[in-house]
Amino acid sequence: MSRKFQAETHTFGAGEDNRLVSPAAERNISRLFEALSPILPKTGKVLELASGTGQHAVAFAKAFPNLVWQPSENDPGKLPSIAAWRDNAGLLNIRDPIRLNACRPGWAHRYGPVDFLYLVNLTHLISDAELAVLLDEAVQALRPNGLFALYGPFLRNGRTTSAGDAAFHASLRSQDPSIGYKDVEVISDTMQALGCDVTWREMPANNLLALLLKRM
Repeated sequence: MSRKFQAETHTFGAGEDNRLVSPAAERNISRLFEALSPILPKTGKVLELASGTGQHAVAFAKAFPNLVWQPSENDPGKLPSIAAWRDNAGLLNIRDPIRLNACRPGWAHRYGPVDFLYLVNLTHLISDAELAVLLDEAVQALRPNGLFALYGPFLRNGRTTSAGDAAFHASLRSQDPSIGYKDVEVISDTMQALGCDVTWREMPANNLLALLLKRM
């Protein structure tokens, strides 16, 4: 998985514990919570891919105590932060974080089936080939009628929609030509072929939220 472009983080409370804070993650929590709260299952198992610092896991698990939230992360340096956020909040419905590379095949059978998959701000940091593996595994991991929430910046009709997005996309491609923003049509076509209904929602800062519902 191409993870060269890590989000900015800083330690919480001058090293009082292992919690890391991502300003971007903090900004996104309220936006995603508002969009997802009405449609999240009331009970069941959630698998969060690329959990990062653990801030999102704590926010959602606190609000939905009957959901069992499984955080995962490919970067082993983030696992202590996820556990520290969980422990600091005293939440019993967040499992121990696991190391998982969502761009390698095989994880769906190991960690599925799940009722809800959650992935924020990763697709522009991986290659097309890695994305194909991730989407295929995601569908395999979902139960019938399970939901996959996929959030981040995307291309529309092969183009970015703001000067800032164009600059960021170009910066990513200049450092690694295999990564960069993915097109909504490619993701929609792929997921429909894999047996999902696809809905896109406009979000702040030119981001999009894809809601991918696995058919029976």
